[in-house]
Amino acid sequence: MSSAVPVNVENIDTDQIIPARFLKATERKGFGDNLFRDWRYTKDNQVIPDFPVNDKAKYEGNILVAGYNFGCGSSREHAAWAIYDYGFRVVVSSFFADIFRNNALNNGLLPIQVTPEFLSEIFDTIHKDNRAQFTVDLANQTITDNTTGKSEKFAIDGYKKECLLNGYDDVDYLVTLRPEVENYEARRR
Repeated sequence: MSSAVPVNVENIDTDQIIPARFLKATERKGFGDNLFRDWRYTKDNQVIPDFPVNDKAKYEGNILVAGYNFGCGSSREHAAWAIYDYGFRVVVSSFFADIFRNNALNNGLLPIQVTPEFLSEIFDTIHKDNRAQFTVDLANQTITDNTTGKSEKFAIDGYKKECLLNGYDDVDYLVTLRPEVENYEARRR
């Protein structure tokens, strides 16, 4: 359960999420500092206080709620890194670009696609109560607006669901299969 940070903008592309000029590092650390950089800061590096991600007195939580077509544009994995590094663990939208969705899932970030109507209701709830709580139940694949009690199911690949539930990346998952692989290899001999 968490409150959410709304960025009610459609077609947020990966360059808006993390501008290309910040893609020099190859480690996943430090990208959160430049999440939505050109929306969070003026050209002379002054904080724009009313941008929702900056307005910590008003918005907090590990759920980012965004408009339709989130993560479009280039295929940079750094966009998922920046969102995760900032502290978000869930992104809710009514549509995700496929490459962004896969990059998010591969990096421990859960993209939840909801209907446009439910997304609108979520934004309305946050507008009425900026500390409203939402419950994400990955095991049952639901997101619930705790204020209204409305809930919606979301789709996720079974393999990626298992990885997220257990905190695995692809290599961690393969390591869990080691006994089965060793068994198979012993039978093959």
